[in-house]
Amino acid sequence: MRSSLLVIFCLISITSGYAQSGYFEDAYRFSLNRPAGTARIMAVGGTQWSLGGDVSNITGNAAGLGFFRSSEASITLGITDWGVETTYLGQNKSYNTSNFAVPNLSAVFAKPKGEFERGAFKGGAFGISIQRIANFNTEFGFRSDELGESSIIDFHIQNSFGIPENRITTFGLTGLAYQTYQISPNAFDENGNPIPNPDTYDSFVTGLPFQDETITQEGSASQISFSYGANFNHKLFFGGSLGIRSINYTSQKVYNEEFFDGPLINSSISENLFINGNGVNVNIGLIYKPIDNVNLGFNFQSPTWYALNEEYDASNLAIYDNFFLEQEDVTLRRQEAFTDVFINRFRLNTPLKIGGGATFFLGKNGFISADVDWVDYSAANLNSDGFDPGPDNFEIQNRFTSTIDLRIGAEYKIEKFRLRGGYARYGDPLSDSIYDRSTQQLSGGAGIRIKNFSIDLAVVNQKFNSLYSSYQVFDNQGNNFGPVTEVRNNIINGVLTLSLNF
Repeated sequence: MRSSLLVIFCLISITSGYAQSGYFEDAYRFSLNRPAGTARIMAVGGTQWSLGGDVSNITGNAAGLGFFRSSEASITLGITDWGVETTYLGQNKSYNTSNFAVPNLSAVFAKPKGEFERGAFKGGAFGISIQRIANFNTEFGFRSDELGESSIIDFHIQNSFGIPENRITTFGLTGLAYQTYQISPNAFDENGNPIPNPDTYDSFVTGLPFQDETITQEGSASQISFSYGANFNHKLFFGGSLGIRSINYTSQKVYNEEFFDGPLINSSISENLFINGNGVNVNIGLIYKPIDNVNLGFNFQSPTWYALNEEYDASNLAIYDNFFLEQEDVTLRRQEAFTDVFINRFRLNTPLKIGGGATFFLGKNGFISADVDWVDYSAANLNSDGFDPGPDNFEIQNRFTSTIDLRIGAEYKIEKFRLRGGYARYGDPLSDSIYDRSTQQLSGGAGIRIKNFSIDLAVVNQKFNSLYSSYQVFDNQGNNFGPVTEVRNNIINGVLTLSLNF
């Protein structure tokens, strides 16, 4: 198991040996996914709950498969440019990560009934797709040539309070700080008497450090979906899907401090985390046409039930200027400590999602479509036989909240050509937050259909901000004076879809 030094969105883990909080961050990270699919759907803002006849319905609203009158196969190619700008102590730093992928590969096999066949059931279509659900490839951090307002040593001193010395080495990153002499036990009481197995700590390191940090994340989440949509009287369309999801996520974090006066010259903490696993979910949807020019859609997405594996290790390197530590009778030069490689399994249930939408057709000239989703991120739940998930589930319930997500898009036809545009807003998932972490998305694209072949192109721009805290240190009034970095994300996706009807 692991300790979480670096906490995204200003979330702070609760340390308790190696069975430490930080899993609640994974619960949010793996619960978050945006509607995606073909370039057509991406260009209209991701709206898809009431739109039918697109292979994106396989993973989205399977009821839309009932609109297919012929079979279709498509491949979507995508390139992502993830730009990050950070600000710490008034100083800015920029990062950029590019990634190429095949975010969607789909096939729909339609079996409509003949025009003169009797019965309400007018046929349906089966679909299978492989779709990228989430992209984790990014890098960010901070660096400043201004002295920080605290040191992570202050965090270790506060974090070690009440931990007996005979247990401190097993206490995650704080245990590594002890092993590299950055914190030492208060071995004598106020009268000079030895304290057996002391449980409070201090440090001989003085002064404030320069600080920098780099976080590199890699990986993705993908889903294989098997779906069926049925058509009843060309009025009611009903469908469902089974999704098998896989996750691969890697995080490498390096945090450094440099001291001006010694005796500690610099220290560096490295953490490596790898998570993989699989999950399963079920989607049920319907689309109803009250009149020919209107579609009304509803979609229910169950939780994804994950079984996940993780590996974690950390190290701490401290360089001293040949400092003689009298208490330990040792001269400190290069001190290094490592954790074991911890392997753990845990289960995660992500929140369910409920969505609805409406599409208004402008005759044969195009359409306007809108979706709304409700997701309660506080409903995510962790379970494990290897650690107590109680603290993390408490953090999930208290830090996160429900969101209302909105998407709107339009398409206009000019003979064989299609012009598209869209907008989406995804709400802030943190409760009682005075900092806006909502996501704004703009999209646009074009397409052309020539007989049984179509080409669609979309460009999607997402922007969202967050706060990043490496650690927290509290004063007597309970105010944090640990480092806080503002993180501004700007993601540009270019998507190309090639489709063939047969």
